[in-house]
Amino acid sequence: MSFEFFSLDTLQELARLYGYWAVFVGIAIENMGIPLPGETIVIVGGFLAGSGELNYWWVLGSAIAGAVLGDNFGYWVGRFGGWQLLVKIGRFFRLQEQQLEQAKDRYSKNAVQAVFWGRFVTLLRIFAGPLAGITQMPYRQFLLCNFGGAAVWSTTIVSIAFFLGKAVSLEQIVSWVTQLGVVTLLFVIVLLCVPLIWEYGYKKLFAKD
Repeated sequence: MSFEFFSLDTLQELARLYGYWAVFVGIAIENMGIPLPGETIVIVGGFLAGSGELNYWWVLGSAIAGAVLGDNFGYWVGRFGGWQLLVKIGRFFRLQEQQLEQAKDRYSKNAVQAVFWGRFVTLLRIFAGPLAGITQMPYRQFLLCNFGGAAVWSTTIVSIAFFLGKAVSLEQIVSWVTQLGVVTLLFVIVLLCVPLIWEYGYKKLFAKD
């Protein structure tokens, strides 16, 4: 996820100026639940490591540490105040609290998968931590899934940028990773919607009988 005031050139300058701190802070802020281009700054870090400007292992370590810390912050925010905020936002969109409770229950049943794999999914990467806190996911379980997911995601993203950057432009790498995130988001939406549509259709059919 990127914004016009955070152009790729700007992110490269930040990474060159602040090095591993830029990677750490960038992904930490995004994982706190704030929609900043954390994934892109990690890609930039891996790309610069591939060109010899940064060290691969330090970029990887910074990405993992930032992702874990950011998600932990988001978790506790969600746990101690997220539900009330979610209810207020739901009222704005005319969603009843009962509907939010149902969505909360569905997320709770899939919280382990959401926290571990959520970083690969556009938007879910930002909200997985706060949502885990809102659903009262046990902290030890969250911490284990959070660290494991951060390690797998960071290794994948940094390695892609590190190796592909030797043959492909940074812009192309960012485009491919962004497209992958959108595709996985659409896939998740389909997985969530199909059972709901099936249940709705079944109830309508049953009602007619």
